[in-house]
Amino acid sequence: MLICISMAFHFPLSVSHSVKAQVAGLNTLAVFDLSSVGRTAGVGMDYLALFDDDLTIGIDNPSLLRSSMAGSGVLSFIPMFDGSNMGSLTYAHEFDRFGTVTFGFHFVNYGRFHGYDEEDVYQGDFGAGDYSLSLGWGLWIDSNFSLGVNFKPVLSQYEQYTAFALAIDLAGSYVSDNRRFAATLMGRNIGAQIVTFDQTVSYLPFELSAEVSYKLKNAPFRLFFAATELQRWNLRYDDPLHPTTTTDPFTGEVTKESWVVGTLDNLMRHTLFGVELNIGKAFFARVGYSYRQNAEMRGFDAFNLSGFSFGIGLHTRKFDFSYSRRDYHLAQALNYLTLSYRF
Repeated sequence: MLICISMAFHFPLSVSHSVKAQVAGLNTLAVFDLSSVGRTAGVGMDYLALFDDDLTIGIDNPSLLRSSMAGSGVLSFIPMFDGSNMGSLTYAHEFDRFGTVTFGFHFVNYGRFHGYDEEDVYQGDFGAGDYSLSLGWGLWIDSNFSLGVNFKPVLSQYEQYTAFALAIDLAGSYVSDNRRFAATLMGRNIGAQIVTFDQTVSYLPFELSAEVSYKLKNAPFRLFFAATELQRWNLRYDDPLHPTTTTDPFTGEVTKESWVVGTLDNLMRHTLFGVELNIGKAFFARVGYSYRQNAEMRGFDAFNLSGFSFGIGLHTRKFDFSYSRRDYHLAQALNYLTLSYRF
């Protein structure tokens, strides 16, 4: 097998780890697990629980799709690492008896690679990428409760090797009568690989999560809180830079981390926090924080921007524009550019 092809096989897995710090070895097909729009990334969330006419909400949270989103299109582009990039294109349409449906295309392009054989003979360049179609549909049971589903087939193509998987997202939401409070419970990436690279089945990055948002009555901002990875309690691992047990080299005394500290650290790794500030009627400022991302990427520094996200937004009658910067680790941040247009 070509050396660089072997590296490409593991590249999506490493991206999934760096972008969303998955527990090592559990997941593949990174396109399933990446934020795709600037508004969501700006507040540091994986999706938004929010009652609004913005189609970018319904892309990742189909339970909040509404008829007012029909006729809107969203284009998003995210430059990534050294020639790689990702993006998406989504359109919403209203069917008379079926409701609001989204049609989308998502991609992650990992760039070009040099291929060599076992004797280090150049074999030519090749590409690698993940490509996914999506079909979303939402149903409002009444004025407060709704359900939604996203169907996502994905194709991975690395040189002449191909993998194919099918997954769905299932979501349920509640919105208060005054529309200031919203909550969503979602099971993401439920599915399996149909075609694998080397006959070895890899698990999709399934996640059970919950999110709430609240708009203060007399303040121009909305608060977001999410509880992630609810299907698995222990998100910690042995970090050689920050061991939980240390031994004094002179006295030999062993110091262990307390149960309380360890439990609180693990609990915080399940949390995401975000704020969206409305400046007038047209401008937005956003900030988000992931404790887990910051903890896993802090290195020797006591403080760094890993896990923080920042964004701005512009809203007009015909279009919305969002820019966000999400710091995933010390060496790289992703910049999200998203344009929504109402036809």
